[in-house]
Amino acid sequence: MSAFTGTGRLARLVLRRDRLRLAIWVLGTPLLGYALAGSVKEFYPDEASRVGYASTSASSLVARAFNGPIAGTDLGAVVTAETYVTLALLAALLSTFAVIRHTRQNEETGRAELLGASVVGRYALLTAALLVVVAANVAATALLAAALAGAGLPLAGSVAAAAAIGGVGLAFTGVAAVAAQLSVTSRGANALAAAAVGISFLLRAAGDVLGEQTDGGLRVVSAWPSWLSPLGWGNQVRAFGGERWWTLALPVALLVAGVAAAYALAERRDIGAGLVAPRRGPATAAPGLLSPAGLAWRLQRGALLGWAVGVAVLGFSMGIAGDEFNAMIEENPAAAEAISAMGGGAKLIDAYLAAMLGLFALTIGAYVVQALLRTRNDEADGLLEAVLATAVSRTRWLVTQVVAATLGALALVLLGGLTTGLGYGLVAGDPLGRAVGLGGAALVRLPALLVVAGVVTALFGLLPRWSVALSWAALIVFLLLGQLGAVLDLPQAALNLSPYTHVPSAPAVDPAALPLVVLTGVAVLLLAAGTAGFRRRDVPS
Repeated sequence: MSAFTGTGRLARLVLRRDRLRLAIWVLGTPLLGYALAGSVKEFYPDEASRVGYASTSASSLVARAFNGPIAGTDLGAVVTAETYVTLALLAALLSTFAVIRHTRQNEETGRAELLGASVVGRYALLTAALLVVVAANVAATALLAAALAGAGLPLAGSVAAAAAIGGVGLAFTGVAAVAAQLSVTSRGANALAAAAVGISFLLRAAGDVLGEQTDGGLRVVSAWPSWLSPLGWGNQVRAFGGERWWTLALPVALLVAGVAAAYALAERRDIGAGLVAPRRGPATAAPGLLSPAGLAWRLQRGALLGWAVGVAVLGFSMGIAGDEFNAMIEENPAAAEAISAMGGGAKLIDAYLAAMLGLFALTIGAYVVQALLRTRNDEADGLLEAVLATAVSRTRWLVTQVVAATLGALALVLLGGLTTGLGYGLVAGDPLGRAVGLGGAALVRLPALLVVAGVVTALFGLLPRWSVALSWAALIVFLLLGQLGAVLDLPQAALNLSPYTHVPSAPAVDPAALPLVVLTGVAVLLLAAGTAGFRRRDVPS
């Protein structure tokens, strides 16, 4: 029997399990790229506006850190500068999560051992996951290239930009394959892969900030740290700016090296074990673990701490950049109009700050989904049955999970407002006053996050088998409608589907109480429906 025996059948199983996730990934990426390209094309319709954008982007350290270097003044170069980092990060995270879900998670749950009892080779499970993820990246790349070309951009540049994003996905596919061999848990493997993505972003940002301006200050040549980052390699393709096709070989090389290393490491461990030994816990459990609240805090504190660090750093950076962005968008009426549409209000800096707080709320929605979907993971892994075998009722357990996720979201959104206000206050004066004011404005976004929690809870209680895919799909829809709907001129009926649409854009406008009360009422109804459904269905479903 070959080490790859059964790979084809296992690949079909992966496709069967992830058919909805893969469809959202492969089709959603080009749709998002097409929408973003269309909006950028509207903001920068002529050469003069694009030259102004390129000049300010190349001279702005903040813009270079978050958007990367701009390759020129063509429309495609502006589109790439505005969309590359977002789409590349999505490709990286989707690739790592998919690989680990079908490798390490299968071992953690015992499915790998069950499959291994049949006619399945040693490498079949890993190879099947890799084949599907690589195929998904290739398909998303092809469709994204077609979408960018369909938006009116040159074909060669469209292919280069899409390939740069797909290359990031391929590179981190190899990284995830190695992470799955190191950690004994899927959570640990995901953390390792996510840390690799974060380090890659920081290296790219450092290389772009340290880079030199060329062509009269309209382009940036990245410094050496960018060449250490898979995210930086995508920038070096220079789509729409004299494409360098050879750089696409770098992510492919990392994929090949990662897969080879993963195969070698798989030979040196048992199924279900990891090469990094898990840390031994204390001999006795803490008294707090005797209650559902204590257990929820113990399980979520690591993720909450990581989110808090990220939110604090990003919030402070966005606050510091307030004056710089204000000056930059004032030079472009279309960009100023877009910021005002996303943030509301006539005062540009307040609209910018409101837009940043709205972006934080959307991002923290991912934390809410992540935290509440632990309920489904615990049920699927059999841990929930053990908890419910004690004196803990179903309602008490689920309510505890919801309260823990909601309090975490409250802490994060408040932290985002405080750090953004502190950063802006340091450059504009009155840091304490700005921090308190933006902290209060950030809390206005909490009812929208409660609706997100209600959606996840309702799906868990009523449609448990579909809850994971549908919860993430709902968040993506909210993202597109709440953050880009106004920019893309979508009808109001579509915008109203997102809870973020109904949140007052403080501090740009004075908050009204009625929308917040209605959102809270909707959240309560969704939470009640999810709790009632959970009480009446089988566990596990």
